[in-house]
Amino acid sequence: MFNAYYLQVLVVVGINTILALGLNLITGITGQLSLGHAAFMSIGAYTSAILSLKYQLPFAVVLLSGAFMAAFFGIILGFPTLRLSGDYLAITTLGFAEITKVVLLNMESAGKALGLAGIPQKANVYNVYVLVIVVVFALIRLINSRVGRAFQAIREDEIAAEATGIPITRYKIMAFAIGSFLAGLGGGLYAHYLTYINPTDFGFLKSIEILNMVVLGGMGSIPGSVLGALILTVVPEMLRFVQDYRMLFYGVVLIFLMIFRPNGLLGGVSLTKMLSTRKRRNLETNN
Repeated sequence: MFNAYYLQVLVVVGINTILALGLNLITGITGQLSLGHAAFMSIGAYTSAILSLKYQLPFAVVLLSGAFMAAFFGIILGFPTLRLSGDYLAITTLGFAEITKVVLLNMESAGKALGLAGIPQKANVYNVYVLVIVVVFALIRLINSRVGRAFQAIREDEIAAEATGIPITRYKIMAFAIGSFLAGLGGGLYAHYLTYINPTDFGFLKSIEILNMVVLGGMGSIPGSVLGALILTVVPEMLRFVQDYRMLFYGVVLIFLMIFRPNGLLGGVSLTKMLSTRKRRNLETNN
């Protein structure tokens, strides 16, 4: 149905959607600004790739191993740093991302600066989008649960949330662990689709790209993260015919969207509200 180019864009949209949903949980729903999401993506990518290349383990096993390894480092980072907030937390996560990149550049088993090549191409459009659907519905259930309401309370006012008995540090670490898990999952899919990874693929600009997807779509909105990932993956590809000015057009589009839609394209929109509104309209129509 698709040629190789369109198929690759479609798969990358799905992977970016998973990455954006993970960061949206941390930044958009829990209100913790993270600039190190690409670091957790790289941990998931390298863990799964090394397990595939050296031990030839099944794809599902290496994918989950990479995701859990990223979640583990999210928890490790969370204990000393998530008592921080705002700019201090952002700078800390940025520092962690740079440390991770330097470690990978000097790690023998990770191929150092040459990266890893020959990774089995196990990811495809089918398993990527099955995982996208699973992640979306899992996050909907999470956000509408007691834990999700605690996340949102922390985002709105940490002091008020703590005063009502919410253990904010524990919930912030939980949000960071889940978001890191999704970043590792996206990283594993990325490695097993492109079959080659390099530490430079997971630098600061990658974290900013994922953050842009969340902000553009709407902070805290699951449909917004999906839409943001779609736009910021497809638009640069559409502008390849003006290669020299592609990033200029890309920047102008972002500026105009932020001026006219400062809360994001779907800021304040949730799938639950959309489904309940549609159900109510159907009932009214039937009556």
